[in-house]
Amino acid sequence: MTHPAPTDTRPAVRPAPGTIDDVVAALTSRRIAVLTGAGLSTDSGIPDYRGPDSPPRTPMTYQQFVADDAFRRHYWARNHVGWRHVHRTLPNAGHHALAELEDRGVVVGVITQNVDLLHEAAGSRNVIDLHGRYDRVVCLRCGTVVSRAELAVRLEALNPGFVESIGAVGDIEIAPDADAVISATAHFRVASCWAPAPDGGAGLCGGILKPEIVYFGENVPKERVTRAFALVDAADALLVAGSSLTVMSGLRFVRHAAKAGVPVVIVNRGATRGDDLATLTLDAGTSETLTALADRL
Repeated sequence: MTHPAPTDTRPAVRPAPGTIDDVVAALTSRRIAVLTGAGLSTDSGIPDYRGPDSPPRTPMTYQQFVADDAFRRHYWARNHVGWRHVHRTLPNAGHHALAELEDRGVVVGVITQNVDLLHEAAGSRNVIDLHGRYDRVVCLRCGTVVSRAELAVRLEALNPGFVESIGAVGDIEIAPDADAVISATAHFRVASCWAPAPDGGAGLCGGILKPEIVYFGENVPKERVTRAFALVDAADALLVAGSSLTVMSGLRFVRHAAKAGVPVVIVNRGATRGDDLATLTLDAGTSETLTALADRL
C-alpha cells in the first residue's frame, strides 16, 4: 500500500554473486550509507511484498484511498487490527548490527523504505524514514498530525468488540505496512479528524485521516529525498540490505551512487532491479550478513 508504483519491472542483469568475504573487502575502511527494504524486517515477523516466498498482493493506491469511502473503510478496518502486530514487533539482529556500526562510525546513516521504526528501536540515530512511519496519522484537510495510538482509542470507541469479533491478532495473516488480511469490513466505522475546524469556525475539522506514510501513486516529500541524496553523497559506499529495488523511490539512490563512482553492494534474497549497477551482490539473508559485517568491519 505504500511507495510509488514502479515504472519499469524488467529483470536486472545480475552480476556474478559474491561472498561475505567479498562484501567485507569491498566495505572495509569506507564510511557506509545504508538503504534498507522490507527484507530486513522479515526476521522480525513483518512480511514483505516481493520476497521469494511472498504471496501476490494488490496494495491500495493513494487515489483509491482519498476518493472512495469504501476503500478507506476497508483500509482502516484492516489497519485497526494489523497495526497492533507492528507496534509490538521487535528489531532483529540486522537492525542491531546497523545500529552498532553507526555507533562505531562505520555507518553514516540509514535510508529505510520501511515504515516500522525498527531502526530507531534498535538504536540507530541518523535514520531517514523515506516512506514515512506507521505510528502517525495526518489529516488531509488541516494537516494536524496525531499518534496512531491516539487514533486507536477513537476507533475502539467507534467499533467496540471489532477486533475480538474477527479472532486473535496472532491467528490473522498480517500484510506489509500494518494491514491485517480480513474481508468483513462493511460494518466498520471510520474516524474523521477531530481537530478544531481549520477556518476558525465552530465544530471539528472532519477531514480525511491518512497514515503518515507514502502510498503507491504518491510522491516522497522532496525535502526527504534531498536529505537522502545528501547522505549517499557523504558516504564512501552504499550498502543495500533487503530491498528488491523495484520502485524508483529506492532505486534512484543506487543509480546516483553508481553514476558518482561510489561502490554499491547489494545484499538481498533474490535478484534486484539494481543488480546491473552494483559493484557486488550477495544472495543472502540480512540478519546473518549484517551481523557478520558488524563483527568484521
